[in-house]
Amino acid sequence: MTQPRRSPCPIACSLDLIGDRWTLLVIRDMMFFGKQRFEEFLESPEGISSNILANRLKSLEEMGLVEKQPYSNHSRRMNYQLTERGKSLRSVLKVMTAWGLKHISDTKIPDDEQSRSLH
Repeated sequence: MTQPRRSPCPIACSLDLIGDRWTLLVIRDMMFFGKQRFEEFLESPEGISSNILANRLKSLEEMGLVEKQPYSNHSRRMNYQLTERGKSLRSVLKVMTAWGLKHISDTKIPDDEQSRSLH
């Protein structure tokens, strides 16, 4: 299902796909914190609600940025992983991290092992 484009501008088109309040945070959690399961995303400090999270994961899958795999015999328990297309957002997130650290006071990178790839 493809949305009509507002313009051919690559920034506008990118924002139409990933520019909402939550999508890049879900991608961040997969990419830099190794989160794969629905419950793990809910533990993030930003406090995403379960209905918004379900919607974002579904959208990410439809965009080809995420794929899901069952991780138990229960058909509703899924692991979510970034596709190559999703992984290609790494440089975008790293630049956003550097910009935020430089220009927004009191921002910091979490001081745990899994966030080391943000440096």
